[in-house]
Amino acid sequence: MRLSVLDLVPVRSDQNTSQALAATTRLAQAADRLGYTRYWVAEHHNMPSVAATSPPVLIAHLAAHTSALRLGSGGVMLPNHAPLAVAEQFALLEAAHPGRIDLGLGRAPGSDPVTSLALRGAAGRDDRDVEAFPSYLDDVMALMSSAGVRVPLPRDLMRENYVLKATPAAVTEPKMWLLGSSMYSAHLAAAKGLPYVFAHHFSGQGTDEALQTYRREFRPTGLPGLPSEPLTFLTVNAAVADTGEEAERLILPNLQMMAKLRTGQPLGPLDLVEDAEHRHLNPRELAVVDAGRRQAVVGSPAEAADRLRALAERFGVDEVMIHPVASAHRGVDPATAPAREATLELLAKELF
Repeated sequence: MRLSVLDLVPVRSDQNTSQALAATTRLAQAADRLGYTRYWVAEHHNMPSVAATSPPVLIAHLAAHTSALRLGSGGVMLPNHAPLAVAEQFALLEAAHPGRIDLGLGRAPGSDPVTSLALRGAAGRDDRDVEAFPSYLDDVMALMSSAGVRVPLPRDLMRENYVLKATPAAVTEPKMWLLGSSMYSAHLAAAKGLPYVFAHHFSGQGTDEALQTYRREFRPTGLPGLPSEPLTFLTVNAAVADTGEEAERLILPNLQMMAKLRTGQPLGPLDLVEDAEHRHLNPRELAVVDAGRRQAVVGSPAEAADRLRALAERFGVDEVMIHPVASAHRGVDPATAPAREATLELLAKELF
């Protein structure tokens, strides 16, 4: 089984942003050394516990500090950005690191409505950008290609067609993936002939139906770089330690964070383990924590490996993307994330 990594660059209560980024750099280097396939970073905005705000900036940094990993976005939230800007950023990344760049694209805003408005700026982009998402996908793909896009212009302006390119001389292109957590994304990925990633780590609901629909409806495009048959993997939250009891402790801060998010409470940085263990949760929060624990891969190395194999078999995928969500104990070096690194190391020993 191939294993990959999804990273939101979590910010613990003992960390500043620089320290969280230093910990992520170490984690990516561990994944590179251990033989993981790809390492993706997310796009979220205005969240106290998430430092992954700009995937292309993070990818450039991590690619410069690793050697073999494929680096990518999980994902760029396309309605927040002009397609040409995204195409230019990832064309440059691919030129700098040929054959190592993935462009995962999503439709969600990755933020609250106020932040979304601030991101889109004076141009006044609105919900029509979400509706135009399918055509934006086509635009990004075409703009990154060596041929570019021909823009029709009135005859009295310049010339009949204007060629628009994200880069002047593309040799290779990033691999595009469509991300989703709903049936909409499954239908669209199949219709576009794109590889598809289901965000099982986010809700754990509808995974089987979405993947089956994608496979059933998949239509190959015959375009270079796109698959001739359905290609997919799924994401899963994970915390692995020498004992199942320790893994349960390490994942508790993340589960409580999700409980706050889903019950509409104010968010802060990710708790340390000792602080999470002393928090009192109401019944609604406890229900979210219990559901998240059931959906995640939590346990000793052997238990976690068995769980991953079962997930891969159940959903028919040959690659799983691990979202290592273990927090840290009080007193840990803030520039490190030893429990997250241990999750990757212990799984690699069992599965590689």
